[in-house]
Amino acid sequence: MKPIISVALAGTLALGACGASNDPVYTQFYREAGALVDTGQFGNATANNTLILTGERQYTFDLANRFASEVGTTVNFAFNSSQLDAGARDALREQAAWIRQFPEIRFRVYGHTDAVGSAGYNKRLGLARANAVVHYLTTQGISRSRLEAVASFGETQPLIVTQGRERRNRRTVTEVSGFVKSHPSVLDGKYAQIVYRDYVESAEATSGLSGTSGSEFQTDQ
Repeated sequence: MKPIISVALAGTLALGACGASNDPVYTQFYREAGALVDTGQFGNATANNTLILTGERQYTFDLANRFASEVGTTVNFAFNSSQLDAGARDALREQAAWIRQFPEIRFRVYGHTDAVGSAGYNKRLGLARANAVVHYLTTQGISRSRLEAVASFGETQPLIVTQGRERRNRRTVTEVSGFVKSHPSVLDGKYAQIVYRDYVESAEATSGLSGTSGSEFQTDQ
C-alpha cells in the first residue's frame, strides 16, 4: 500500500505545483471561467479579414516580397555605433530608388544590435540606428510620413546566436508595412491599379532601333 500512497501524494503535490506555476498554459487552465482579461488583440481577426477582402493584405504581402527580393533591405553598423558607413549609404540609396516607385506604400525600419551590453542600452542603440536610416532616406527624397515608424528589437532577434561582437547582428531592416491611407488610389480602394501600373511599366522593352524613318520596317498589313 505504501507505494500507492506515495504515488497519490506525489500526484497531489504535482497538481498543487501546477496551480502555483507561472507557466501561462497552466495558469490559464486553472483559472475560473471569464478570468482572462483582453490583452488588446480583440478584433484582430476581424481587421485581418477586412484587409484580405479589400485586397490590401495580399498586395502588401506581394510588395514586401518583391522589395526584399530586389533590394538589399539590411544595412550593418560598426560596434557600438549608429553611424552610416559608405556601404550602408549605398544600400540605402538603392532602397530609396525602389521606394520612390511606389508613392502609395509605407515602410518601417527596425533596429537591431548584438548581445554585448545591457538590454536597455541595446534597445536605445537599435532605435538610434533605425532613426539614422530614416533620416538618410528622407535626404533621398522619401517623405517622412511614408516611413511609418521606427522600432528597435535591440539584441532580442539575432541573426547569429552569439554573445560576441557579431557584425551581422548589428543591423537595420527596412520592410513594407502597408499603404498610405491618404493617397487617392488607396483611398478609393484601387489596390489592383497600383500593382497593374507597375506590371505594365515593367513589361515595356527599351527599343534598340535608331534613325528617324520607319519605312523599312513597314509590314504588308
